[in-house]
Amino acid sequence: MLKAKSFVLDSNLSPLERTKQILSDLVSFDTTSHKSNLELIDFVVDYLDAFGVSATILTDQTGKKANLVAAIGPQDRPGIVLSGHTDVVPALEEGWRTRPFELVETAGRLVGRGSCDMKGFVACVLAMVPEFVEARINRPIWICLSHDEEVGCLGAPTIASWLAKRTVPPFLAIVGEPTEMRLVTGQKGKIAMRCHVHGTSGHSSFAPDHVNAVDYAARIVSLIAARAERFRCEGPFDPDFTVPHSTMLATMIQGGVATNITPEKCSFTFEIRSLPVHDARAELAELMTEVAGTLVPEMQEINPATGVVFEEIFSYPAMGDGTDSMGFLLFRDIMPDWSGKVSYGSEGGVFEQVGGIPSIIVGPGSIAQAHKPGEFIEIEQLDKCLGFLRQMTGRLKQSN
Repeated sequence: MLKAKSFVLDSNLSPLERTKQILSDLVSFDTTSHKSNLELIDFVVDYLDAFGVSATILTDQTGKKANLVAAIGPQDRPGIVLSGHTDVVPALEEGWRTRPFELVETAGRLVGRGSCDMKGFVACVLAMVPEFVEARINRPIWICLSHDEEVGCLGAPTIASWLAKRTVPPFLAIVGEPTEMRLVTGQKGKIAMRCHVHGTSGHSSFAPDHVNAVDYAARIVSLIAARAERFRCEGPFDPDFTVPHSTMLATMIQGGVATNITPEKCSFTFEIRSLPVHDARAELAELMTEVAGTLVPEMQEINPATGVVFEEIFSYPAMGDGTDSMGFLLFRDIMPDWSGKVSYGSEGGVFEQVGGIPSIIVGPGSIAQAHKPGEFIEIEQLDKCLGFLRQMTGRLKQSN
């Protein structure tokens, strides 16, 4: 296990230099979502312990993944969550000019998988721990690190539920996804689905005698596309979002075995990304009812053993606008410039819907640099994040 290095723990090290060193360590852990994150969690526990901060570890059912929650400051008053995820997307693409899990500094940038999304924010938070402790804040800071955000926000619900059970839960969560240190006050929810179409196979010259699974899958995809077009034309709308309406689309499809065989099976994945005011589950229920009431009877008229099965892969809720909450109002005048609402996912909706904690998104780096070869974060962005966290600390110290 990689231990927190002594120079990182040196109180004379500047916060920015400490951030860079911590980020280098965090990037060195290959926490691609299908792998364990326990070594990284152990590293953070060791680091926090050096400053007298204890951590609670919330392990998943496999024992190979864990969340971390640590509180600094009195817990008898509502405080603030600083949320980051520990997993990263794979780094298998061509185009990497450096080793993905070795942080490289070049031209004012730090290059490495996860440097932007979102270990840069985590490094900033950890680098500020000495200041958090020394400030003797009047409200707590909850450092929350989750597993498996990139594959459906799987770890965050456990954290949100745990926080909701505290005697005094937090009153605001700041999710540090990359926003170029601008304020984001809304995020769409997402439901990812898989559809399995079961038909019958046979020689393609006798096509009318069989149920073509690819054909029926295509017809379901057309129903999905029609719904997407209705969302585009009829809403609901929120112009503050990067895409001002909900979206729905098929993303992957597999089916058939040969050009002269009627396909027996076809499966495809699709998603709906919904505005907070849009009932995505109701839309899915209507789609499935339409398929069951129109297409399936056609299939079963030819062969009763055929049909369609829908399977949910994962989901996470939308994040509403928490700017009228008591927690946000405490920090309103130190918040960075507002940039709107986003269509990509975060754990903000989980904190809001599962934990009852109003949430916003503010973090260093650009989402345009995430999930791509040569992922990087600008050092200037880390410095801005540290400045924001320092202002936040001052406000927590002053708050009664």
